[in-house]
Amino acid sequence: MLDNLKGHFLTVVRHRRKVREHCFRAGIYWRGLMHDLSKFSPTEFIPGVLYFQGDRSPNEKEREMTGCSKAWMHHKGRNRHHFEYWTDYSPATKKLEPVKMPDVFIFEMFCDRVAASKIYNKEKYTDDMPLAYFMRAKHRRIIEEETAAKLEFLLTMLAKHGEDATFRYIRRQVRRSRFGKTDWPGLNM
Repeated sequence: MLDNLKGHFLTVVRHRRKVREHCFRAGIYWRGLMHDLSKFSPTEFIPGVLYFQGDRSPNEKEREMTGCSKAWMHHKGRNRHHFEYWTDYSPATKKLEPVKMPDVFIFEMFCDRVAASKIYNKEKYTDDMPLAYFMRAKHRRIIEEETAAKLEFLLTMLAKHGEDATFRYIRRQVRRSRFGKTDWPGLNM
């Protein structure tokens, strides 16, 4: 159990550090500083230790063992960079439906996904891995259409043009958003 404690703690710390680096490169400094602090709450940290494996999220193992991940439900309800946070009951349909995410949280979600790919894949990481992971579940995911298109756009840019070009694009979008003038070329919005 001590190995799990150490392994989970170090994984969370490494992940937060990598996300912070990415958020700083993207120009969203506050999001990098605040990223995933809920992972240190007992509701998330204890299952993280109990179900730690080192090569994938403990939430996956918790789901396999108990039928659901209480840690994940806690996490997604407190962290706006997860598209699962952005669901609400539609006044029109009276059903739970995805809601459009603000761009700043899409940028943080991008940073989070890239960092997670790097942490779990270690030296095997390549810039096309976050896109491949996203695409595997694309048609099962409950995510607002424009939000999904923007994230896929960024992940595709990373796969084709690398980190420098993608973070440069995000920084430009962050600067432009201060004046309400973001542009997402190639997206039908």
